[in-house]
Amino acid sequence: MSALTDFSNGLSAAVEKAGSATLLVDGRRRYPASGIAYAADLVLTADHVITREDNISVAGTDGKSMTATIAGRDPGSDLALLRLSDKNLTPAKTADALPKVGALVLAVGRPNTAGLQASWGIVTAIGGPARTGRGGLLEEYIQTETVSYPGFSGGPLINTEGEVLGLNTSGLTHGSAVTIPVKSAWRIAEALAKHGSVKRGYLGVRTQTVSLPDASQKSLGRDQSQGLLVMWLEEGGPAEKAGVLVGDILAGVGGKAVADPDDLFAALSGDTVGQSVPVEVLRGGKPERINVMVAERK
Repeated sequence: MSALTDFSNGLSAAVEKAGSATLLVDGRRRYPASGIAYAADLVLTADHVITREDNISVAGTDGKSMTATIAGRDPGSDLALLRLSDKNLTPAKTADALPKVGALVLAVGRPNTAGLQASWGIVTAIGGPARTGRGGLLEEYIQTETVSYPGFSGGPLINTEGEVLGLNTSGLTHGSAVTIPVKSAWRIAEALAKHGSVKRGYLGVRTQTVSLPDASQKSLGRDQSQGLLVMWLEEGGPAEKAGVLVGDILAGVGGKAVADPDDLFAALSGDTVGQSVPVEVLRGGKPERINVMVAERK
């Protein structure tokens, strides 16, 4: 047997392994999409492929249709979690780490009852954080050369061992697909399973990125070239109540440096909602710490 045949058989085995946890998801008028078995009775898919609230079905390797209901959805990350009445699914095997740029990967989908489809390519970039067109933030994302055929959204990106690296979706960018890494996707799925939605915090400020002079960086005790100048405060909002002032420069939230709006967005994760979080500001060039009760973004 040639090395090329061994290589080919290895890719087929990887797709077959991932295929047992790759499901057909029928939740829209057009062609079906794909999903990943997250738990014995839960399927994670792309939110944009679920356009109706009922009459949603899921099918696996045997082609048997199973009725599903929406357990939760998060348009900001383009993820939705579906719940089945029976606990018959085998959860996907996930990879322990992000792939490296240049690694060989495969995109897998089950867009129709004919069976699995797959495409392959290499990882071209690991990016993030980045705002999505749906009002969310991807802390990280994977870009690849794989072809996302119609119905591939919601399906997995896998490595050559058949382990899931993330969930593929074309609903976050215009004209191309990206992969939400499994670490982020599974964390959101956990929140959806528990609460039905993902909470995101806010301070009630409008800011503008500004450069920090050397003296300010020295006072902070770290190299941080930018901060966020507070231009506006929501009346009665969390920041105003806590004593943040227009003209303050936000330099850190919850112990994390904030150098641009994406940093601030990422620092206000669902875990901060309803919590008193230390906010580091520069006021008159001197650092001050203000505890702000983070509210939920509506």
